[in-house]
Amino acid sequence: MEFFLEAYLSKLVKEAALTLPVFDATFDPEIRLADIRFGDFQANGLLAYLGEKKEDPRMWAQKLADLFAVHDSLFDVSVAGPGFLNFSLKDTALMQWLCKFHTTSSYQKIYRSTFFGHVVVIDYSSPNTAKCMHVGHLRSLVIGEALQRLIRFGGAIVVRDNHIGNWGTQFGILLMQIKTSQYVFNNNPEETVESLENLYQAGVLKTKENATALTQARQELVKLQQGDMENVAIWERINRLSCRSFDRIYQRMGVEFDYVLGESFYRNKVEAVYDELTNCGLATVDQGALVVFHPEHPRFCKQAFLVRKSDGASNYASTDLATVKYRVQELRARDIIYVTDCRQRDHFEQLFLTVKKWFQAVDYRVPNMYHVYFGTVLDADGKAIKTREGRPIRLHTLLNEAVKRAYNLIQEKSPNLSEDEKRKVAEVVGLGAIKYADLSQERTGNYRFEWDKMINFDGNTAPYLLYAIARIHAIFRKLNFNPDTVDFFELQDVQSFSTATERALAKKLIAFPSALDLTIRELKPHWLCRYLFDLAGTFSAFYNADKIIVEDEGDIQQMRLLLCSATLSTLEMGLHLLGLDTLERM
Repeated sequence: MEFFLEAYLSKLVKEAALTLPVFDATFDPEIRLADIRFGDFQANGLLAYLGEKKEDPRMWAQKLADLFAVHDSLFDVSVAGPGFLNFSLKDTALMQWLCKFHTTSSYQKIYRSTFFGHVVVIDYSSPNTAKCMHVGHLRSLVIGEALQRLIRFGGAIVVRDNHIGNWGTQFGILLMQIKTSQYVFNNNPEETVESLENLYQAGVLKTKENATALTQARQELVKLQQGDMENVAIWERINRLSCRSFDRIYQRMGVEFDYVLGESFYRNKVEAVYDELTNCGLATVDQGALVVFHPEHPRFCKQAFLVRKSDGASNYASTDLATVKYRVQELRARDIIYVTDCRQRDHFEQLFLTVKKWFQAVDYRVPNMYHVYFGTVLDADGKAIKTREGRPIRLHTLLNEAVKRAYNLIQEKSPNLSEDEKRKVAEVVGLGAIKYADLSQERTGNYRFEWDKMINFDGNTAPYLLYAIARIHAIFRKLNFNPDTVDFFELQDVQSFSTATERALAKKLIAFPSALDLTIRELKPHWLCRYLFDLAGTFSAFYNADKIIVEDEGDIQQMRLLLCSATLSTLEMGLHLLGLDTLERM
């Protein structure tokens, strides 16, 4: 019995099929979760495979089903339609799976994703220094953190890289404004970054209205690029204080990074990129700028990928190309995942095309590159979320508001908790609600940010799932029961469940590996959210229908405690992989 039953069943079906003359090693049964009306799993691959061979799919499906039924005792198998195979796990098999996989440690030891063994660099968050993190930074941070946890859980070596924007023309404007306004730094990161953002905006207006100011800003940028000690010292202080400001949010959100190199790290590496692109014939000079065209592409045959500006300055493309090279050669990345908004889709498509051609031309190993793009967070009216003054809402303000609202909810629902417990619960529920509301949406679309829906014990929300977890812990406390000290071995020989709700919960639990696999394969956390919500609902139906604490009824109480234990482990592990903390009491 294996954790990932789809893969296990696929192996069994292939072995049986190879004993029949019409099948060979190329046969893929294409095992998928089935509609519950037809069973637990379905093999869809027979139709296409036997169709190509001009054979009767239903006849061979029946032969395979008959053969499978003789040699396997775990599944009931039937033929449906023109040649589908439906498989239903027998109760004994469900019990064996639950006895083997009902703790988080049993999951961690065995699950392997498609990234297993790979070095995977995940590029996420990536705010600009000298600017406050706001609601627009939420999605990259939350989605990126969930993906790195999921991919790491699947056995990959994950490198978390916060590619901050800490270099570029904006620093010329900022340096000019700092000097002309005689700005004095203080050591409060949040206050400083807020002031720097205001200074930059004032500087932008000044350079638009005053040619002298524009010239001065360009001079300050040149001095910085040439290593002027005063400008470098100011620039370093800006970045240091900005990163301290970011770190406070990261710490609160439970996020850590392995590297925070930023764009500036690559500023001395771009010349080698220019040379290699030119020497392999990929880049050409066009109106003084170095560009790459892709003639085979309907848009990029004319839409240039600007690698170096006409004035010789580098840009995002320059440093992104240098970054890929560094990640492959120094970090040994096999896969690189970028988590940014959908407005950058063209940029990354051009980047990936350019890297592939460049690396093939110079004989570098080409990495697998993925752009995990996402839509916009909107307000209840479908507009971009902003303050009354029309500015983006600061991220720390958003988090504080979430915790405040969660506290009010806990105050109402659990007035008997101590004040310290209420504060702790509010922090977990508030931050969890914001994360889960984002992750539960299909990431490629926009979604509406609605407080009343996300901080609510009803519906597909973090509070609903957290409450399900707390309820199971309450059952265990009442029985003084610790599932980690019980192996449930004696239940392996149980022949059947006693109720339909027990069986329904068991069948939902075995789908956890499939939900993980789909989530990681598509890099879309909402699939895992959907599964966890369905699992919590199935558990609620079981809890309402079947007493957990029963006496003198054989193995029934132990069986139900096993189901509770497996549900608890799955919900806690699932939320942890999404980046949420959990609670034992609410």
